[in-house]
Amino acid sequence: MISLDYRSGQPLYLQIVEGYKRLILSGVIVENEKLPSVRELAAKLAINPNTIQRAYRELEVEGYVGSSPGKGIFAVGRGTLKEREFEVIYDAIHSEVQKLLDYGLDIKDILQELNKRFDHKRGDDNDINK
Repeated sequence: MISLDYRSGQPLYLQIVEGYKRLILSGVIVENEKLPSVRELAAKLAINPNTIQRAYRELEVEGYVGSSPGKGIFAVGRGTLKEREFEVIYDAIHSEVQKLLDYGLDIKDILQELNKRFDHKRGDDNDINK
């Protein structure tokens, strides 16, 4: 479910958007699964329905959900969403690695450093130089 941090500087509607993105991309919410109505979710989270409506509208614009008049809001398949999200993440990584290369680091040194930083979390089986 979605949890909100009322002390966060992030607007509530964006927290809802990010929460649903995570749930859809991770497969917790499956393709064509109906999301709670605006009123249901507003009551459950104890926030203004307009906040929920704004979050749902944002999710629809970004392609995570689709609406069917009179039927509700439904999750879109995660396959293409994951590919799109991965592309955004890879673009961000590429940009950051490019900065390191611009500073004169060698790609092998960068990969070695990344391996060291991830080894403690995942073990040696995930060596990115393999």
